Amino acid sequence: MTKPFWETKTLEEMTEQEWEALCDGCGKCCLHKFIDDDSVENAVTTDTIKPEEKVHYTNIVCDLLNTKTCSCTQYMERTRLVPDCVKLTKENLKDIFFMPTSCSYRRLYEGRGLPSWHPLLNAGRKSAMHKKGMSVRGKTVFEHQVDMEHFEDYIALWPLEDLD
Repeated sequence: MTKPFWETKTLEEMTEQEWEALCDGCGKCCLHKFIDDDSVENAVTTDTIKPEEKVHYTNIVCDLLNTKTCSCTQYMERTRLVPDCVKLTKENLKDIFFMPTSCSYRRLYEGRGLPSWHPLLNAGRKSAMHKKGMSVRGKTVFEHQVDMEHFEDYIALWPLEDLD
């Protein structure tokens, strides 16, 4: 039996189609995040993180996210419509600290393999992921519903969960 591509290829060797298929579609990358060095007053947006800093996830999502399917409604245009939307690429994968530990790209980059709930291991369906609570479904508020001056009131710990 032939092994699946994610077990035989490095992330760098994957085709664009294989790369896109790795996304589990959880929607956690659409959560607003901030970096904090122990005080909300010092929170900043950045492309790097220092050892004394920590990434905080909120339950605030981008307005483009369909929170039922956990898919971007404007996927092909997302980086144009939302300039700070991060497009994960083979080139920026080394700076993946901002992705939760359950992220399939991060898991493969760290040598941990795909989780049992990943759609590629479940006939392409997201139902196992939703059932395990690994997606944003039912856990979020849209950014237009929130006073972003008080984003610290929306800090969430659940994105950090990483099953198997």
